[in-house]
Amino acid sequence: MTKSEKSPNDEIRSSIFELRHPLGIRHSAFGIHHWILVVPCALIISHWSLGASPIQLRDVTRETGITFVHTDGSSGQRYIVETVASGLALFDYDNDGDVDIYFLNGAPLRGVLATRPAAPRNSLWRNDGNWKFTDVTDRSGLADTNYSLGVATADYDNDGDQDVYISNFGPNKLYRNNGDGTFTDVTRAAGVADGDRKIGAGVAFLDIDHDGDLDLFAAHYVDFTYENHRTVRFNGHPAYAGPLDYRPTPFSLFRNNGNGTFADISAESGVGKHKGAGMGVMCFDVESDGDTDIFVANDKTGNSLLLNDGKGNFKENAGLAGVAYDVAGRAQGSMGVECADIDNDGLLDLFVTTYQQELATLFRNAGKGLFDDATAQTRAGERTLRYVKWGVGVVDFDNDGHRDVLIASGHLHDNVHLFDNTTLYECPGVVLRNTGAKSGPMFINVSDKSGDGPLLKRSARGATFDDLDNDGDIDVVILNSRREPTILRNESARGNWLQVRLVGTRSNSDAIGARIRLFAGDLTLVDEVHSGRGYQSDYGRRLHFGLGTRDKIDRVEVQWPAGGKDVIAHPPANRLLTITETSTPD
Repeated sequence: MTKSEKSPNDEIRSSIFELRHPLGIRHSAFGIHHWILVVPCALIISHWSLGASPIQLRDVTRETGITFVHTDGSSGQRYIVETVASGLALFDYDNDGDVDIYFLNGAPLRGVLATRPAAPRNSLWRNDGNWKFTDVTDRSGLADTNYSLGVATADYDNDGDQDVYISNFGPNKLYRNNGDGTFTDVTRAAGVADGDRKIGAGVAFLDIDHDGDLDLFAAHYVDFTYENHRTVRFNGHPAYAGPLDYRPTPFSLFRNNGNGTFADISAESGVGKHKGAGMGVMCFDVESDGDTDIFVANDKTGNSLLLNDGKGNFKENAGLAGVAYDVAGRAQGSMGVECADIDNDGLLDLFVTTYQQELATLFRNAGKGLFDDATAQTRAGERTLRYVKWGVGVVDFDNDGHRDVLIASGHLHDNVHLFDNTTLYECPGVVLRNTGAKSGPMFINVSDKSGDGPLLKRSARGATFDDLDNDGDIDVVILNSRREPTILRNESARGNWLQVRLVGTRSNSDAIGARIRLFAGDLTLVDEVHSGRGYQSDYGRRLHFGLGTRDKIDRVEVQWPAGGKDVIAHPPANRLLTITETSTPD
C-alpha cells in the first residue's frame, strides 16, 4: 500500500480487479435447490451444481506463522468466567496500511497449579503482508496478563493512532498508542479501571454528545467472585452455572474530558440505572436522528437498547423497539451482535447470536426506531438451532452487493457429550449467503460448500472481519477457546468493490458514528463507522462495499458526527478511498 496520499480524497491504493469465478458463470440469486427452475439444462453442470458456493473461505492459519494459543484459566472448578473468554481486535496499530491482530487471553484462576513456564498474556501480531505475521507483543507493551474478555480500539485522544481499551475479570485497562509502535498503560490517570466485582464484556468508544471526543461505554456480565461461585451438575456431571445463577451488573459510561481523562457519568447519564448480563455491544444510530445509541446483547436477561437524546442522556427502549426478546417474547441467551443494512433498504438492522436451541435472530429495522424479528421469513437462523453461537459478521464476502453472515460457534461445556447428544463442544462455522431476494427467503445455508474454513470444528468465541491482504475482499480471524485461532483467507468469486477510510477533523479523528451512503446505478448501500462489535471484539474501521458487476460509482455521501456532509462524486471502484472531513455543520 502506498504510504503517501495525493490529496485527502484521493484513493491511497489501487488494485486490479479480476473476476474469479468458476467457469466464468455468474450465479443466480436463487439457492442451489432452485437451479432446475431457473437455469437451462445445459448449465446444470455449473460449479454450484457440483456442490460449491461463490463464497470460499480457506484455512491459512499455519501459513501465517501465528503461534498464539488461548487459555481460559480453568482449574477444574468451573468458574463461570471461563465460559465467556475471549474476544479479539483487528486494527492497524502502526499506521502502515495493514490490518494487525490483537488476541485476548485468559489468566490462571484460583486453583490452577503454578506449573506454567510463563503467565498467559494478550498477544499482538503485526501484519507483514503476504499472510505473514510477526509477534510484537513484548516491544508493543500490550502483553497484558489480566483475565481479558472484551476489547475496543479507537483514537480517544485524537492524535492519529489507535488506542486500546480492554475489559477484564478485574480492573479494565486503557493503553495509549505512543505513535512509535508502543503503548502505555494510562488506566489510572484516565480514570477508567471500572472492575470491582465485575466480569468484563463488550466495550465500545462512541461520541455521545457530538463534541469530537470519544467517550467510553462498558458492559459487564454478572456479579461473580470466587466467594459466590456456584457449582452445578447436569445429569450427575459437573457443569458451569449460568447467568441467572448470579445477579446482573449495571453498565458504565465514561465521558471524555478532552485532556486524557474521563469522568464516570454512569449515574447522571441514566446508563447506570440499567443492568443486564451483558456480552456483545453495538453502538449505532438506531433512529437515524444523528445520535449514537447503545445496544447490549444480554444473556437470558433481555437485551438492552439505550436511546441517546443527543446530549449524552439515555433511556431504555428495547421492549418498545422490539429487540429485547425474540418473536415469541422469550429472553434469549444473546451473545454477539452485528449491525448492518442486510436488505439494502437504507436502515441498519441487528443480527444477534444466541445459545443452543435458540435461533440466531435477525431484527430487521422497520424505521422510526422499531424492529421486527424477521428470522423466520428470511431464514437468517438456518443451521443455528443446534449450536451455541458467539462471534458474528454481516459482511459481503463475494462482493455481490448483498451482505452475507458468518457465525462462529462452540459449546461452553467441554463435557457436553456426557449429558446432551444433540450438540457439540467443538462446532463448525455457519455461513449464510444473502441472495438479495426482496420477497421470500433471503438467506441460504452454504456452510458445507464454502471451503475448508467453515468446516473446522472449534469451540469459538470472538470473530473478526477485515481485508488482511488488501485485495478487496473480507477475510476472517476467529479466537478459539483453549487452542490456536483460525485465520481464513477469502477466495470467493467476487464482484467489484470499494473500501472507505474516514478521517475526521471537526468530528473525532476516527469518524466513529459517521454514516456513509454509496450510490452505484440501481444499488444504494449504507454503513456506519463503529468501535466495538461482534462478540466482545472490534474490527472493520475501513468500511467495505461490494458492488457486484457495477464498475462505476455515482457518488459517496458522508454524514459526519459533527453534523456536516461531504459528497465525493464518481470515485473509482476497486480502490481504498480516504475521505477527510471538510464540511461544516448546517
